[in-house]
Amino acid sequence: MKQGEFTPTRFAVVGAGPVGCIVAAFLAKGGYDVTLCDVVPALLDPALDPGITLEGAENFTQKVTRTCRMIDELAQYDPEVIFITVKANALPLIASALETFYREGMAVISWQNGIDTELELVKTLGRGGVMRAVVNYGCGLAAPGRVRLPFHHPPHYLQELDPAAKPATVAIAQALTRCGLPTEDTREIISMVWRKGVLNACMNPVCAVTGLTMNRAMNDPIVFQIVNALVKECIQVARANEINLGWDFYPHAIEYMSKAGDHKPSMLMDIEASRRTEIDFINGKFVEYGQRVGMDTPFNKTLLSLVKGLESSIESKRKP
Repeated sequence: MKQGEFTPTRFAVVGAGPVGCIVAAFLAKGGYDVTLCDVVPALLDPALDPGITLEGAENFTQKVTRTCRMIDELAQYDPEVIFITVKANALPLIASALETFYREGMAVISWQNGIDTELELVKTLGRGGVMRAVVNYGCGLAAPGRVRLPFHHPPHYLQELDPAAKPATVAIAQALTRCGLPTEDTREIISMVWRKGVLNACMNPVCAVTGLTMNRAMNDPIVFQIVNALVKECIQVARANEINLGWDFYPHAIEYMSKAGDHKPSMLMDIEASRRTEIDFINGKFVEYGQRVGMDTPFNKTLLSLVKGLESSIESKRKP
């Protein structure tokens, strides 16, 4: 992406789950042209009538400009910015579909959980227009087009991978801020991704395996031992790889998770809905980065194996 003036007005959001519905609703509320894309028609229908409804920390209903079922269809609407909000395991297929109409000057943003999700896009699209975000809201889909938003803790953060795209990052952050999603451009996105990655690696798989909400997991003295061990192990992996979490990250992580409400994290919701999880981009990444520095990661390996086992069980039930 070349330097220069960039004032985007046409946005696309890939994924009509709760994360995608929120960013699509805010952008549309801000007056932007928004195309919401998903392969599941039932998820798209409410976005046009009566509109996407947010409940909780934010409360409003907003229609998007249009919807489509195939990424290829986005080409005809020529979006300047595309937000990827689907599960990280779908990224190779999505990047391949985007490649058919991706052009210089287009921004593609990984608006997702997980570590190194942006690098999956880079493999196909190159670094020029790829950006990474860290999103600070909790959400769940109450019904298609209806999102529960238990908390919204802005600002959100955005960083380009190619320094030449910095003006575009600033412009997109300003657009998001104007529509009600305060967003800042940053130079510390890797640190932020890992800080959030540690929290996800400790809460998501534990809740997925036990069926407990975040609050119950943190307040169960036996289960908390596993959470605590995961926090320490993840911090060791990050520091061994020279990722800056901050000297006081451990007490911050424990305090943050201790304030978690009676909320089901996304991995537990995926298991309950018989969907594949993002475990490979969460605990799987801590295992991978541990191997890079010769560090064993028994707690992450155990939770990775247990969640993979749950996924296998789900798959076996689907087979005739």
